[in-house]
Amino acid sequence: MAAETVPIALTIAGSDPSGGAGIQADLKTFSAFGVYGATVITALTAQNTLGVTGVFPISLDFIAAQFRSVVSDLDVSAMKTGMLGDAATVETVARLLAEAPAVPVIVDPVMVATSGDVLLAPDAIDAVRGALLPRARLITPNIPEASRLLDGPLAETEADMRVQAESLMKFGCAAVLLKGGHGAGEEAVDVFFDGQEHHVLRRPRVATRNSHGTGCTLSAAIAAGLAQGQPMREAVEYAKGFVWHALFAGAQMQIGKGNGPVDHNFALRKA
Repeated sequence: MAAETVPIALTIAGSDPSGGAGIQADLKTFSAFGVYGATVITALTAQNTLGVTGVFPISLDFIAAQFRSVVSDLDVSAMKTGMLGDAATVETVARLLAEAPAVPVIVDPVMVATSGDVLLAPDAIDAVRGALLPRARLITPNIPEASRLLDGPLAETEADMRVQAESLMKFGCAAVLLKGGHGAGEEAVDVFFDGQEHHVLRRPRVATRNSHGTGCTLSAAIAAGLAQGQPMREAVEYAKGFVWHALFAGAQMQIGKGNGPVDHNFALRKA
């Protein structure tokens, strides 16, 4: 019997021991899509639904060793980045991504956790702009992250988001998904800009505090779609729907005492 080819996605991110975000959320998402997940861990964290109480960075040499071990053996079809922590790690990861230039990369410019804890050193933002974003096939900032990257005001309207999505392209990425989950209104509105057209994605806003790991899950879902061969716009649209269903299902869960996770397993129950 012929061996089955399985799509493989790689996540380069921090570990969340409570399981709701980071590497753990990415692997759950890959599995929900039927994609084999590989990892490069950039930092260990002590965190739960209430917040982050400690961060232990992984050495740059060991981050590189993990990456090269994976890509020298596995046929990785898509990658995503998450928490990188500091400028040296950002620059190291950017150099590593250059060793696999044909593999599409989704950059989630993680700066602050759902709990409000800072996950990216302020002096690392220039490294993200100059070294990491040019490697990205797509970047997925939320409204506060876009504001920081552009050194500008928070987007307040859909028109503001369109302008900022276009402005973010100056950093050299191929496309932008500007996420509107931090905005106001009855709908969560995201703006996808591919350099030619804007595509607006809308979903009813879910009334829940269980949103831990939402950004990680979205970028992982896009990477999974790309690994399966979906075109970028289709992967983005499907990922948006996946996260909405995970939020809706997660609103009924009680995990932890704070901002609980989304429910990645809804997809498995549907199957």
